[in-house]
Amino acid sequence: MSHSLAPIASATNGSLAVANPWALVPPLGNLDAYISAVNRLPLLTLEQEQQAARSLRDNNDLEAASQLVMSHLRLVVSISRQYLGYGLPHGDLIQEGNVGLMKAVKRFDPDQGVRLVSYAMHWIKAEIHEYVLKNWRMVKLATTKAQRKLFFNLRSRKQGFRADALDGDTHRDVLSDGEVGVMARELNVKPEEVREMETRLSGGDVVLDPAPGDDGEDSFGPIAYLADATHEPTAVLESAQRDLLATEGVAMAMGELDERSRRIVSERWLKVNDDGSGGMTLHELAAEYGVSAERVRQIEVAAMKKMRKALAAYA
Repeated sequence: MSHSLAPIASATNGSLAVANPWALVPPLGNLDAYISAVNRLPLLTLEQEQQAARSLRDNNDLEAASQLVMSHLRLVVSISRQYLGYGLPHGDLIQEGNVGLMKAVKRFDPDQGVRLVSYAMHWIKAEIHEYVLKNWRMVKLATTKAQRKLFFNLRSRKQGFRADALDGDTHRDVLSDGEVGVMARELNVKPEEVREMETRLSGGDVVLDPAPGDDGEDSFGPIAYLADATHEPTAVLESAQRDLLATEGVAMAMGELDERSRRIVSERWLKVNDDGSGGMTLHELAAEYGVSAERVRQIEVAAMKKMRKALAAYA
C-alpha cells in the first residue's frame, strides 16, 4: 500500500526516518519499558496529522492509521494515570484506553477543524470508564448517566473537601450534610443519591467461596452459612421421597410380612418407649415364641430383606 505521508522520525535522532514506528514499542513484558518507549515516539505536526487522517478516510490506509495511533499512545498513558486510584492494573487501563484511541482514529474527521488529541480524549475516557465500572466491583454501582458522573466525581470531590476542612479532621470519611448538598448541586443529583453512592463505594466485595489455602485446605467463607439447601429442588424432592417411604412405604412393606415377622420387626426397629428405650430384645422375643435367640435373628434378617425389596419396588 503506498501513500505520500512523510515518515515519522525517531525521538533519538530527528533526521532518522523510522520505516516501522511500531518497532520502537517493546514486546509485551515490562510496563515501565512500554511507557518509556511510547513517550519517546515523535508527535505528528498538524500537516502530517491532516494528511494521515485523509489518507485513512479516503483510502483506508492502515499505515496512516498506525501513525495516528502511535503518535497518541502517550496521551492514553497520561489519561490512564487518572484512574489508578480504583485499584485496577495500570496495564489494563492503558489497554482499554488504547481501544478507545483506535475507535477515535477510525471515526476522526480531519475537516472538523479540531486536532485528534482533543477528539480522542472523549473516546479514551469513555472506554476506561466502562472498564472501571465493569471491573472495580463485582456488583454494578452505576448504571445511569447521572450515577456514572457521580461515581467518577465522588472520590476526587471528597479529597477536596478533606483538604479544605476547617476543623482539621482530614481523616473523616463520611460527608457532612453541607458537603452532600454542595456535591448534589454541582452534579445535578439528589442529596440522597450522593449518600447512597457514598455508602456503596465505602463497602467492599466479599469473596463468598474463597480459594483453598497454601496448605491445600479449603478456606471457610460466607457461602458455608449463606447457602440454604432446604429449598434446593433436588433436596426437596429427596426429602419428600424419604417422608413417603417412611410412612406409606413402610406400612406397605410391613403388610408383606407374616404376623410373627411383623411383630419382631416392629419390636426391634419401630417401637420406642416413653423413656427412650426400644422394644423387646432377641432373648425376650425368643422366650415368647419358644425358639432360640438365633432363630429370632434369622427371622428378623429375612423380614428386613423382604421389606427392602418391597420398598425398592414402591420407590
